[in-house]
Amino acid sequence: MSNALDAVIEIFTWVGLGGGLLLAFAAVFLLLADGTWLPARAVVEDVEGGRVVRWFDADGGVNEAPLSAHDEAKIGAADMADIFYRRGAVNRMRLARSSPLVRFVSLLAAGVLGLGVLAFVVSIVVLFARG
Repeated sequence: MSNALDAVIEIFTWVGLGGGLLLAFAAVFLLLADGTWLPARAVVEDVEGGRVVRWFDADGGVNEAPLSAHDEAKIGAADMADIFYRRGAVNRMRLARSSPLVRFVSLLAAGVLGLGVLAFVVSIVVLFARG
């Protein structure tokens, strides 16, 4: 029984720490690939094809992006919105600073690393409890 418990704890330790580190590297890579998103105050306007937001970027340029159905539902009937636009890209905006994919992978990495650390602590406690 104790050998099986040791094996399970060892597997959770290595999978947790190794998989968590791989996921953490993936999260950092995704964060870097996502780019820099800067805050801006945008005007929401109705046009023929739907609603759009218009804003000034840091270089003084005027940008415009159509609202998706999800963004339109979040903004509602407001005539101004706080948005984030991508530096160096024209007409790209979103309502959150960070990407949902980056957030998901980061949280998954933290959870898997936490499992690995917990399994490591349990293995140390079991080692000293037997000794």
